[in-house]
Amino acid sequence: MRTTLTLDADVAARLKQEIRRSGKGPKSVVNEALRLGLGLTGKPVRSPRFEVRPHAFGFKPGVDLDRMNQLVDELESEGTAGKLGR
Repeated sequence: MRTTLTLDADVAARLKQEIRRSGKGPKSVVNEALRLGLGLTGKPVRSPRFEVRPHAFGFKPGVDLDRMNQLVDELESEGTAGKLGR
C-alpha cells in the first residue's frame, strides 16, 4: 500500500536517528516500528491469567457475608444518628 503521511517533528527526528543508527531505509524502519506498535511482531502478547486466591477471613458461623453492605449501612446510620444526638 502506498500512502503519504505527515509526521510530527519529534517523530520525524526520531525516525531519522533510527535510519542513521540502523543503516536501513526509511521504508524498513517505518514498517518495523508500525509492526512493533501494532503488536504484529512475534507471538501475540497474552495477559497473565487471572487467578482468584481464596482467603479465610475467620467469620463466625451465622454471619451472612452477602449482607455485609447492609450491615455497614446500618452501622453508619447509627453512628451518624449518634453524632446528631438522636
